[in-house]
Amino acid sequence: MAWFFAITSLGLGAIVGSFLNVVIHRVPRGESIVFPASHCPHCNTDIKAYDNIPVLSFLLLGARCRACRAPISWRYPLIELANGLFYLAIYERTGPTLGFVAVAALVSMTLVLIYIDLEIQILPDVIDLPGIAIGLGVGALHLGALYPDLLLSRTLFESLTGAIVGAGMILVIRLTYQLIRGIEGMGLGDVKMMAMLGAVLGWEPLFPLLLLASLTGAIIGLALAAKTGKGLQIALPFGVFLGLAFLIILFFGQELSRWYVMLLLR
Repeated sequence: MAWFFAITSLGLGAIVGSFLNVVIHRVPRGESIVFPASHCPHCNTDIKAYDNIPVLSFLLLGARCRACRAPISWRYPLIELANGLFYLAIYERTGPTLGFVAVAALVSMTLVLIYIDLEIQILPDVIDLPGIAIGLGVGALHLGALYPDLLLSRTLFESLTGAIVGAGMILVIRLTYQLIRGIEGMGLGDVKMMAMLGAVLGWEPLFPLLLLASLTGAIIGLALAAKTGKGLQIALPFGVFLGLAFLIILFFGQELSRWYVMLLLR
């Protein structure tokens, strides 16, 4: 029976991933995520159900619209596959429980934030504000104690503190950057996203999360600066790196903590 639930979680994640693609495309444009039905962005032809099977339809269609033969972005199958694999990983740690629903929702919301910030450099309130509420629910339900293989807040107090500390960290960086350089550097979307991540994790993992995001961003930024010749003036969507660091900490934070402690004790 366990294999059935595992396969179901993978399939459910891929189906939800298909919906996430709609959210990624429509929310920044202020469009409804319900109406109209899914359609080709090039020719506006409605997508039939048999052409909307996650990952499989993309492969069968040869990555092109059936009607106009315009190319289909690789983002679509990548989001579907990634969300499916994440749901499977969550199920392996939580089983078919309420915790699965909460963590799966947060991971999907993080994927949406990553891709929207990557494409148009905004972090919509309609995603991160509900994420803060779900994060507080993680603490209130003591999910960190129930699922030790995931790094989650254990109490409502931890979640509240994490949300405040997370938002405060980015606010301080934003204000400092503004004072030194005369520009904002980070937007308020980053502040609210960090509040969401803090509510989920609690305050303690936020410092390594920010360090990991900053190091990753610096490496990518230096590589892009060298490639484009724009120097350090290139703007990076920091929400992308916050989201990636969150996913790493969420799934591997316990192992990384144990590895770090063992390293110190050598």
